[in-house]
Amino acid sequence: MKTIPCLLVGTALLTVLSGATTRVAAENWPHWRGPAFNGASPETSLPATFSKTENVKWTAPLPGPAAATPIIWGDHVFVSSTDRESRSLLALALDRQTGKVLWQREIGPGFKQDDRSTYASPSPVTDGKIVFFYYGNGELAAFDFAGEKLWARSLHKDYGSFAFLWTYSTSPTLYDGKLFIQVLQRDVQVNGRGRADAPNDSYLLALDPRTGKELWRQIRPCEAVAESREAFSTPIPVERAGTRELLVAGGDCLTGHDPATGKELWRWGTYNPTRIGHWRLVPSPVTDGQVALVCAPKGAPLYAIKLGGKGELGDAGVAWKSEPRNASSDVSTPTFYRGKFYVVNGDRQRIACVNPATGETDWTGELGVSSKIESSPTAADGKLYFINFRGDVFVVDAGQEFKLLHTAKMGDAGEDQARSAVAVSQGNLFIRTNGKLYCVGR
Repeated sequence: MKTIPCLLVGTALLTVLSGATTRVAAENWPHWRGPAFNGASPETSLPATFSKTENVKWTAPLPGPAAATPIIWGDHVFVSSTDRESRSLLALALDRQTGKVLWQREIGPGFKQDDRSTYASPSPVTDGKIVFFYYGNGELAAFDFAGEKLWARSLHKDYGSFAFLWTYSTSPTLYDGKLFIQVLQRDVQVNGRGRADAPNDSYLLALDPRTGKELWRQIRPCEAVAESREAFSTPIPVERAGTRELLVAGGDCLTGHDPATGKELWRWGTYNPTRIGHWRLVPSPVTDGQVALVCAPKGAPLYAIKLGGKGELGDAGVAWKSEPRNASSDVSTPTFYRGKFYVVNGDRQRIACVNPATGETDWTGELGVSSKIESSPTAADGKLYFINFRGDVFVVDAGQEFKLLHTAKMGDAGEDQARSAVAVSQGNLFIRTNGKLYCVGR
């Protein structure tokens, strides 16, 4: 193993669809939920066992903690990071084969606003030509693969600071030739954050990837109250029966939008009928092409919402809801892989395999640890990979029964709140802890 004295983690984007029928090039991981926006990759020949020394191709130290998932396109790995010493935000590109830093750019000052997250929680995204870095303080910048800045803007300056109790961490999505960003926030200021001179609207934003100019901004109202208006989810595309939609979860509801105009096509709600005020939403939606899965927070059920509807869907739009003791997720976004949903319950350190057609749980498995899990599972090569706060990476068999294949202790002493998803590209796993990025492969 060789150690490279620099950073890495990133995002690459391909304009692909979030459906069971989508197939893409295996070598790229362009979005934090992978090439098909569902947490899965068609990669094979991935290691089932590894450690800090076993099956490690290289290790890159990171300048500061971040929850952003690495993204990979070709021989480039892109990573968003903080710099602990300078208290600034960084965009980095590394060589996929060696871990060598190709370029590093400082986006601006900023580190964190609370003790749970940093501003480098959103993951980058790429289309193979331009890479986009976005941060929880609203800074957004586009670079070519050589590291030349193409444009930059601040959403705080343009639309007002984000009205969130916790640190905003929605990742951008590239799809249909547009860069999409959602801001689902409180309607009033919180702790001095948010606009005082105008309404704090929640919105879905579409930008021209070449220039950063606004194409449209769709206001997204909701009936949620207080913290339940806040969402940390990411807009997820889906194609079905010749139609294209963006799925947006948060504010006690799920909506489908036209990616060309932002127009709301349908709405389902609610997973919070009593309007509890502290049900912020973290998991992004995921789909099998027939239903959209939305995870109600705080140990509540999963809801499968039928795709293809129009207007207010009501109860008839619900295909099924789970038994929360069997399948529930407060933070981790589920994965769709080989015809099944895989759902991690991070508070109970448990994973469930769920049938998308019925909502029945095929199996559940206890991971045998006490450290919380907030990373989202990644599926490839018949296996599921995910990490807990302590930096332990779990490898679970994506088969007909629960099998914990391996647990790798990748965190350093004192590791806490590691939550990046594992990225997969060209036969390698890219595993991010707070202090290092590992390239793991056979």
